[in-house]
Amino acid sequence: MIYLGSDHGGYELKEVIKKDLQDRGEAVEDLGASDDTPSDYPEYAYAVAEKVTDDNENRGILFCRSGQGMAIVANRIKGIRVALAWNKEVAVESRKDNDSNVLSLPADYVSEDEARAIVTAWLETPFSSEPRHQHRIDEIDE
Repeated sequence: MIYLGSDHGGYELKEVIKKDLQDRGEAVEDLGASDDTPSDYPEYAYAVAEKVTDDNENRGILFCRSGQGMAIVANRIKGIRVALAWNKEVAVESRKDNDSNVLSLPADYVSEDEARAIVTAWLETPFSSEPRHQHRIDEIDE
């Protein structure tokens, strides 16, 4: 399952990516926001992070203006590794080396096409499982 969350600033991009994911046949659950009325990002970041921790196969994608607020909040939850990605190369590295399980997108700084490329790269890149990378992840979770 891919859980989505945005505040008002990321709402429009979330809707674009949600449709793309659904069109690809991905299982998606939208945890809000439900429109572009001003809202507080912590509510949605926490909701996505909690769902992702329920099952190691779950992933989350967060959207806000800079991507930073969402990442800061969700990274407070044990077991969550949020990657703020502004291009597909960063997204790939975050999966290969850091086994990120939540992606944060900066809606004000990426186009819809860039966001699509970032999400696709992130979803299609597996964790390398290299011992040095796994060791570092284990250190985070201690």
